[in-house]
Amino acid sequence: MLQAMEEAGDASVSPGAGRGVNEWRRHTHSTPSVHPKMAAAQGPVDPSSPEQMSWRMISQPLHTGVEGTSHSLHPAESGEAWAQGEAIPTRDITHEAYEDESENGFMPDEDHSLQRGNWGNQIEFVLTSVGYAVGLGNVWRFPYLCYRNGGGAFLVPYFVMLIFCGIPIFFMELSFGQFASQGCLGVWRISPMFKGVGYGMMVVSTYIGIYYNVVVCIAFYYFFSSLTSVLPWTYCDNPWNTPNCVSILENPNITKSTQPSAMLGNVSQALNQTLQRTSPSEEYWSFCVLNLSDDVGNFGEVQVHLLSCLLVSWVVVFFCLMQGIRSSGKVVYFTATFPYVVLTILFFRGVTLEGASTGIKYYLTPQWDKILEAKVWGDAASQIFYSLGCAWGGLITMASYNRFHNNCYRDSVVISVTNCVTSVYAGFVIFSVLGSMANHLGEDVSQVAEHGPGLAFVAYPEALTLLPIAPLWSLLFFFMLILMGLGTQFCLLETLVTAIVDEVGNQWILQQKIYVTFGVAVAGFLLGIPLTSQAGIYWLLLMDNYAASYSLVIISCIMCVSIMYIYGHQNYSEDVQMMLGFPPPCFFQICWRFISPTIIFLILIFLVIQYQPITYNQYRYPSWAEAIGFLMALSSVICIPFYALFHFRRTDGDTLLQRLKNSTKPSRDWGPALLKHRTGRYAPTIPPSPEDGLEFQPLHLDKAQIPMVGSNDSSRLQDSQMWDLPAGWGPFPTKDR
Repeated sequence: MLQAMEEAGDASVSPGAGRGVNEWRRHTHSTPSVHPKMAAAQGPVDPSSPEQMSWRMISQPLHTGVEGTSHSLHPAESGEAWAQGEAIPTRDITHEAYEDESENGFMPDEDHSLQRGNWGNQIEFVLTSVGYAVGLGNVWRFPYLCYRNGGGAFLVPYFVMLIFCGIPIFFMELSFGQFASQGCLGVWRISPMFKGVGYGMMVVSTYIGIYYNVVVCIAFYYFFSSLTSVLPWTYCDNPWNTPNCVSILENPNITKSTQPSAMLGNVSQALNQTLQRTSPSEEYWSFCVLNLSDDVGNFGEVQVHLLSCLLVSWVVVFFCLMQGIRSSGKVVYFTATFPYVVLTILFFRGVTLEGASTGIKYYLTPQWDKILEAKVWGDAASQIFYSLGCAWGGLITMASYNRFHNNCYRDSVVISVTNCVTSVYAGFVIFSVLGSMANHLGEDVSQVAEHGPGLAFVAYPEALTLLPIAPLWSLLFFFMLILMGLGTQFCLLETLVTAIVDEVGNQWILQQKIYVTFGVAVAGFLLGIPLTSQAGIYWLLLMDNYAASYSLVIISCIMCVSIMYIYGHQNYSEDVQMMLGFPPPCFFQICWRFISPTIIFLILIFLVIQYQPITYNQYRYPSWAEAIGFLMALSSVICIPFYALFHFRRTDGDTLLQRLKNSTKPSRDWGPALLKHRTGRYAPTIPPSPEDGLEFQPLHLDKAQIPMVGSNDSSRLQDSQMWDLPAGWGPFPTKDR
């Protein structure tokens, strides 16, 4: 009988099933050293006896890539060991894992995954996602779009796009990552031919992570520069100032009436054109911070002060992520909440300034006729899409660390609405101060309004010089920008690290994840060095305009189509119902299938129609620089057809159509990561295939027949009742013969 048990144990588990096996072992709290019926018949069994080791071979199947195992064997090696009846050492990780977690004050629940880890609680996930979605664009882009596109009237298309496109796509990505507990690469087991979409997300996140941290490093430099009694961009008596510099504090009588009638656009641009006035903040930005060169190809020298701040920002990001979500989940309690404290302080300070009401009225006064303009709707859709961080891979990654039954539907609504309300709230903070500045200059608010870096590092800092205790408000403002930028940067880096670790998936890389994080951070720092040169701002804007615009729209559209039409909306709805306990609302199903992909496609058409050559102030980029921009955009999209062709060529099938079907159907290990969640069609009862390796399969032993191999290599079957095992006892390792 022991020989039968040894031979029946000739199996191991696939990486996908290993997590479930481990979870089953933890669920039982301990693995019996010998079956109770055997113990009763034979009496006490010594732990080192052959009988004991034989039973352990069956009750504790070997698996790889699971935290707590002492051996990681190649499938072939493990199969040979089982076939020869050798005792393979194992280690019961149950109590060890519980002790490790209890030291941190947390006892794992039924949804806890020891292999990848989970958020300490749901607040950490929500705060991390809010920090990811609420970024610099909420402060320096949305307010400008709002006043340019009809003020309060712009909020109508903005919230319409939020309801029909933003929240549905956000919910799709969260549920996608949470269901599979995998990053942006691993989730494409749902349809392996489209794994190139995941690689495209990684490329986009790489581009954004490189230049986004450069913006954070500039905010760091402004923050350090504000640690003084007088802001360095207040007056024109600095070494970098030119004779055209005129400070509004030194010359308080500068008004619109004293300026040329040809003044058009904002103050900085108009005064540059007339060569009669440049502001101290603009000269500080161009000649001190950037030391700007005259051409995108003229890199000049690396600015040591920016390089130092870039190093600081990457060091901060690394230390906050060195333990993965365990460390970042604690950091976000501060980085995701304190910006709202600063916004509130700046709000109450701004609305009390003289002329603040003028700026707020300009910001919100509706121009209803603009609702009929297609450009307004295009801007609203684009802002919603980019602000929420869709198709970056970050949402999928963050959701992959959720408990399986977490209500991600609720989270998607809360986070999306919070992001949009924050944008509107930030508009009050920005335009109250700009209104006060316009009132001081006697000009219209449109003359001082900026967007992008021009708002964050030129217009708003100059407005702050008009306030009492200006360095204090400057410190608060740039500290807020730093925290907003870091919140997004955390998720970008974690997206890349998680994708790499999940893709390799063995025990070694799980244990050495900190070195993967360090390597990605070092690579990001080195690739960001050219952006700290004298031509750095040109390349930063080039990456911002091309690397994360067209490609994101295409990636998101293909993601919707592949899930809804290749995998099937009915299958995906059943997956969501299995996970949440209720199916997706009909409204979301309609949006996923029809409305959201249509809106995304229209955004792409809008971007193509509205395309204009990139410029920076009066500098127009040469054609070769634009070509590089399009290549950056293409580099992420091209991953999709290239990987699809690669996977198609490797797929078996008698005909092209059969190979195509096999390429797009879900892989065998698609589904919930933990075995107890693999119910219904995900129950692991399908025999393993050679390409998937060996798989752990539960059997109904009251009905099953166990193959027995005799000395003459002939196979015979024996009913499992001879073991006198309880009906349904399992799971039990088998081998596909």
